[in-house]
Amino acid sequence: MPVSRVSRPRLILASASPRRLDLLSQIGIVPDSVLPANIDETPHDGELPRPYAERLCGAKCRAVAEEQGEADCIVLAADTVVAVGRRILDKPAAAADARKHLALLSGRRHTVITGIAAIRCGDGRAWSRLVTTQVRLKRLSEAEVDAYLASDEWQGKAGGYAIQGRAARFVPWIGGSYSNVVGLPLTETTGMLEAAGYTL
Repeated sequence: MPVSRVSRPRLILASASPRRLDLLSQIGIVPDSVLPANIDETPHDGELPRPYAERLCGAKCRAVAEEQGEADCIVLAADTVVAVGRRILDKPAAAADARKHLALLSGRRHTVITGIAAIRCGDGRAWSRLVTTQVRLKRLSEAEVDAYLASDEWQGKAGGYAIQGRAARFVPWIGGSYSNVVGLPLTETTGMLEAAGYTL
């Protein structure tokens, strides 16, 4: 007899990040829709990294969920922040900004924080959490930084680097979830989706 498929709500990913799509695909999850949220991501004056990540992922999730009305769906959103102490390192707008980020990260530990949020459309039930990973970069030479900037891999990356790409050779140690550093902590995301009624 054929195995019946369990019905489940549609999954909407409120993110334009191809890395998050790749991570979900890695564990067999393919969103039914990708609808990036259009919100202002500017940090508030004096806003700290953890509250910033929590605020943004929640705002993205709510913005997309509100557009769905009473549909049977789950909206998943995430926002990843790279921080050195209390300082948020954004996505650099130019190579000169990426160089400053890498100079700051060179030879020291920093923190990668991802806020994840899910909302069950219709009844409005919501889940959220923050996942933190510590990362250490080796001391980078000027030649290494020049070569990395020339690769253009820094573009669109919080903190100005991608651990899943060429910058992997700069990272001798991490403490915590690797997928969190890439952009989505998979264990925690899976648990959240299951709690929301998404059967894997």
